[in-house]
Amino acid sequence: MVERDQQKRQPCRAVMIQGVGSNVGKSVIAAGLCRYFANQGLRVAPFKPQNMSNNAAVTRDGREIGRAQYLQSQACRAEPSVDMNPVLLKPEGERGSQVVLRGKVLTRVRAAEYATLKPTLLPEVLRSYRRLARSHDVIICEGAGSTAEINLRSGDIANMGFARTADVPVILLGDIDRGGVIASVVGSWAVLDHRDRDQIRGFIINKFRGDPALFAEGYRVIEERTEWPGLGILPWLDETALLPAEDSLGLGCSHDRGDRALHIACLTLKRIANFDDLDPLRHHPDIRLTFVKAGEAIPCSATLVILPGSKSTFQDLDFVRANGWDIDLAAHIRRGGHVLGICGGYQMLGRTLTDLDGVDGPAGTMQGLGHLDIETCMRQNKHVTLTRARALELNSVFEAYEIHMGKTWGVDCGRPFAMTRATHHEWQNEGARSASGQVCGTYLHGLFLDDAFREHYLESVGLTSTRTGPRPYHFSGMVDQALDRLAGAIDQHVDMDRLRAVMDEAGSGPDS
Repeated sequence: MVERDQQKRQPCRAVMIQGVGSNVGKSVIAAGLCRYFANQGLRVAPFKPQNMSNNAAVTRDGREIGRAQYLQSQACRAEPSVDMNPVLLKPEGERGSQVVLRGKVLTRVRAAEYATLKPTLLPEVLRSYRRLARSHDVIICEGAGSTAEINLRSGDIANMGFARTADVPVILLGDIDRGGVIASVVGSWAVLDHRDRDQIRGFIINKFRGDPALFAEGYRVIEERTEWPGLGILPWLDETALLPAEDSLGLGCSHDRGDRALHIACLTLKRIANFDDLDPLRHHPDIRLTFVKAGEAIPCSATLVILPGSKSTFQDLDFVRANGWDIDLAAHIRRGGHVLGICGGYQMLGRTLTDLDGVDGPAGTMQGLGHLDIETCMRQNKHVTLTRARALELNSVFEAYEIHMGKTWGVDCGRPFAMTRATHHEWQNEGARSASGQVCGTYLHGLFLDDAFREHYLESVGLTSTRTGPRPYHFSGMVDQALDRLAGAIDQHVDMDRLRAVMDEAGSGPDS
């Protein structure tokens, strides 16, 4: 391994993983590359110029970045930073998004307005990239959506607009599992202009099931039609299921673990946010987690119903009622069932929600579901912070985070869900419980990552382990092991010598 002081004298190497479409595995492959190079003893950083996701995480200085870049920073064994995701778009309605610049809300725009705003954000994107380049040996960049969205090419900062300006070579990723991968890769080549084509230095085929030799002819056709070299065929990797998804389209029902498993139902809200809160439950060996979709009833067999976070609480409260889930919830509680609301879901469980300034939508007051004696008033200022928390009955402390707009108070807040403490502050009540103890609400995200807290809470709602003998369930450790296995698969199936040669071509922009 090259000595650290020698590494500092070498220029930063970089590559950008772009895809033929959304959900082809860009975030996962980028995370695997981050872990691969981190395992070489290098200082590695992820970078996504523009991310669109309602799954966000909080940095140490109280700023938001995309959840995928937070995971990738863990893959790098690096401290998460807003420079890793300078522009975050959080969809709020059918046509508009909240624009988060370097971790702070900049504005709200409709889609057409963002086209005008994009070019003004490119200087900030480049500044973030260059800051990372000055302090790291390797940067693994990730594109957004499809590289072939030529209708969005003007003013682009997410894909080729960034890659060409910063002179970062691109590897194109195709997903063979969804079908049509030859047409997707060759079609991308066909619609790109020659300068964007030249920025792409090769392609990788992802999610292959079976013997890759069966795709040899398809692989050759892609190389001939595009003149891009193939860097490898990655197999379908079950480990990737443990890594947080950015798109709610990836949500589904976990494996059926039998009648003895604790059945938990989560309402799939139209504007669901931070649904990675549920990942430690989705993979839990003693839990059957069902994501209840629009038009479906809440299953009577569920012991616990979770109302997750929402990027548009008022709209999703309407969505809950439109699906009849308000009636199902009332019946569930009458049967003795438990309910947990997280963030927006917590706000919905109260008596009223007031939005005087139109922060969440049209200004006004809406009746909540009424299962907690609390009220919420939306505020302009977004509360974004890391916090230390503990259950009332436990001495162990864990780290969680909050991202919400709104202040909540009421009688049931006197029966807190947990205790929290920001740096140098006293412990204070957090969340609320109903008098019966069946209904709880909290603003804490990431709460189920902590083993002690998670198991304590699940036992309080009826979990009885079906396991024989000591088999501790450490979700965070499982994720870390999955990253190592992903890095190993990349090393085995991707031509890493060629990839390193590509990365050596990276620059840092015209005025670096």
